[in-house]
Amino acid sequence: MTGRILLLGATGYTGGLVLDALLRRGERPTLAGRRATALTALAERSGGLDHEVIDAAEPASLRGRLRPGDVLVTTVGPFERHGHHVARAAAEAGAHYVDSTGEVGFVRTLRDRHHERARETGSVMLPAFGYDYVPGLLAAALAAQQAGEAAHALDIGYYTTGSLRNGTSQGTRATMRDGLTLPSVRLHRHRLVEERTASRLRGFTVGGRRRPAFLVSGTEVLLLPDTCPELSDITVYNGCFGALSRPVSLLTALADAVTRLPGGGGLTELLTRPLAGGPPGGPDAAARARTRSHVVAVASTAGPRSTPLAEVHVEGPNPYTLTGELMAWAAQRLATGADAVPGVVGPVEAFGLDPFRDACAGMGLERV
Repeated sequence: MTGRILLLGATGYTGGLVLDALLRRGERPTLAGRRATALTALAERSGGLDHEVIDAAEPASLRGRLRPGDVLVTTVGPFERHGHHVARAAAEAGAHYVDSTGEVGFVRTLRDRHHERARETGSVMLPAFGYDYVPGLLAAALAAQQAGEAAHALDIGYYTTGSLRNGTSQGTRATMRDGLTLPSVRLHRHRLVEERTASRLRGFTVGGRRRPAFLVSGTEVLLLPDTCPELSDITVYNGCFGALSRPVSLLTALADAVTRLPGGGGLTELLTRPLAGGPPGGPDAAARARTRSHVVAVASTAGPRSTPLAEVHVEGPNPYTLTGELMAWAAQRLATGADAVPGVVGPVEAFGLDPFRDACAGMGLERV
């Protein structure tokens, strides 16, 4: 039995990338969004697709629209603001769910609120199913597999290769800005702990040279222990900004100190406002072609004298292109009724490491 794919946020930048990838795969999703005129025009340009006006900010918009086996794909953020009742609608209906969030706090709440209900209804829920944070989950699972039972710690670094000029979307800039003023979550001794973002700096060897990275949140700390229970420590780093890692660390320290002052929240917003500037939308195909994604995972023993046991690098298309391909693949696979583990899960738990690794390779995300 084939379920319907409902693409919420189709007229947005990421939604457009997912739509293009779905059409290339021969799918005809139902488009959904809140702007009727733009939605109708997009549906006509895309070959006369079905479309529905649905406002992600209105809980009633999705009520009764989803059936068991349908796949709800959503790119509408910020997800902390617009995503909770959308996810709940899928879990309650037994519909599958795929989103593009980079907000780890949102994913953590999803697991707390909807994991058990999704298991009951058969809903496979795949949050953050894009460059954030699928390549890290793939590299980390492969590194843990290679290292074996002696591995208890994982460090994961996210990088890009090539030019980042005009290479980030408005949504990414807004998420980055918010993320710098929020704590980052890491797994330490089997417990989730919160630390100031960029309070830790680490280097990874990428392309033959050492490149710095700073501490960020990642869904790896939430999802990997389900498939790799021997891991006690997982830390995620962002190295996309190279030499700016140390200035970013100083900025987050300043923002943290200012926020603690009376009325400091407004001043912090002022300090970080330039980070979310720039034009709407995101990089076009030419700009995306200049950048590739590169993620590294290092498995080691735990403790202050840890010993590296395995290092795995995966490289793939531009982060935005990769996000569109990953979400389209997951939606198509779930819509066809392929076996997958229900609940709020990661790709390795949902599909198994070998099938997932092979699917990533088909999208150009491969071990190097």
